[in-house]
Amino acid sequence: MNKLLETIKIVNGMAPFLAFHNERLNHARQILFNAHDQIDLNNFIIAPSQSERCRVIYSKTIEKVEYSHYKPRHFQTFKVIEDDNIAYDFKYVNRDNLNRLLRFKGQADDILIIKKGLVTDTSIANVAFLYEDKWLTPSTPLLKGTTRERFLKEKKIVEARITLQDLKHFSKMAIMNALLGFIVIENFKLD
Repeated sequence: MNKLLETIKIVNGMAPFLAFHNERLNHARQILFNAHDQIDLNNFIIAPSQSERCRVIYSKTIEKVEYSHYKPRHFQTFKVIEDDNIAYDFKYVNRDNLNRLLRFKGQADDILIIKKGLVTDTSIANVAFLYEDKWLTPSTPLLKGTTRERFLKEKKIVEARITLQDLKHFSKMAIMNALLGFIVIENFKLD
């Protein structure tokens, strides 16, 4: 079976939102490996203070913990890619299905994936769109990211059914993941 991955932001040698990663990791282990014991990543992460990214590779047990520098990319343009069969319910190390779609991005910074007419995610992040005074995130993400879950819990974003046609009504877009946080894109462009 495929190995899974948690990508965790490290700030001054600490992982500030580790509870959300613990929850996702243990949920995936239970569903995919019938593992009912709970792993606490606090027992595995000992980050050097200069690290900014931690990658935990696991299956039924923790297999590897790696630390590295993180250099954020700039996002402004997104190629709309439709794929009604794409699935990425768990954060697998193997991203072949997503990488296959990325080959079609052309000059865009990333892709925005549409599945069965509904907005899902980019290749690396969950999304949200500003409508009036609310940030709406698709109720149909490919992967329920930890930052998305945290922002839903904090009521900073609201789930909504978002179609491809709805995109023209939004004034701003945001991308979110564990490393980026919540990045607002003022003048996003869709191709």
